[in-house]
Amino acid sequence: MDLKTKALLLSIGRVQLSRPQDGGQPSTAGPGAGESSVFFQSGRRLVRLSVVDRSPLSLEVRGDEALISLQGRAISRGRMVEPLLHSPGQAYITVSERCIYDCRFCAVPRLKGGVKSHQRVVEMVKEANATGRLESISLTSGTEVSPQLEGERVAALVCDLKQFGVPIGVSVNPFPGVNRMLYDAGADEVKYNLETPDRILFSRVCPGLSYQEIMDALEEAVELFGENHVFSNLLVGLGESDQSLRQGMDELTDRGVLPILRAAYPHPLRLDEVDITRPSAERLLKLARYLRMRLDQKGLDGRLALTGCYCCTGCDLVPGRDL
Repeated sequence: MDLKTKALLLSIGRVQLSRPQDGGQPSTAGPGAGESSVFFQSGRRLVRLSVVDRSPLSLEVRGDEALISLQGRAISRGRMVEPLLHSPGQAYITVSERCIYDCRFCAVPRLKGGVKSHQRVVEMVKEANATGRLESISLTSGTEVSPQLEGERVAALVCDLKQFGVPIGVSVNPFPGVNRMLYDAGADEVKYNLETPDRILFSRVCPGLSYQEIMDALEEAVELFGENHVFSNLLVGLGESDQSLRQGMDELTDRGVLPILRAAYPHPLRLDEVDITRPSAERLLKLARYLRMRLDQKGLDGRLALTGCYCCTGCDLVPGRDL
């Protein structure tokens, strides 16, 4: 799978199976929450696709080989990759599957899922570790009651999960003091999502959240966790311009933060609330190449990430790994 083919697959984002089979683990995080997905690897590149009933992409598994076709024409051969917990090699766990915030693109507030107990999360990681495939832990969480209580809950988990001896990354809604709390607990990396660098758009799609508070938390995090270990999602397809995305990438990389360019996903539960256009392969490629250039200019390297999306690469074109 070359870079253009992966960009094409990400621009579509969904695949139908040629025959009934396991559609993978349902996601519990972010815009794609509640849907099943599969991981497909071809050469050194990996892509994660949501499983749906109808798509121009189809997936056929023949023994150890997997074939992806676009409207009946084969475009990539490879193999299926079994995720450990949501991601290959990672225990990627959503602690709180509910959120008091109502970001217009996110399905979590509508699904109102459960909240995993401290004991349950530790058990899940123990089971993952027993496979011999555990390379890192990524904890993400909605906000059940308040950012502060969620941060305390996740920090307590980090303390207990250090026993497994692998890097731990955390993604929560930030608040004053969160970085020191997570750093002292033993976290290795953090991610606070800006979602969009367009401040007018941000206020419309992320009501109740503070753009400046997120940016301040990111800047402070780099001082504690170091460059190449702090991340932030920028969604592509909410109606923002490429210029605003480039400016957002500039702002983040100037501070030592690694941006993640994530194709926005129009979840069925939020179709009437936000106008999402899945980005084209060409747009994803152009933006990813700009991001790679910015990282190089700032001496940042996605290959140094220890957890999360820069390690997984399934949902994005990742500088340092895909290009």
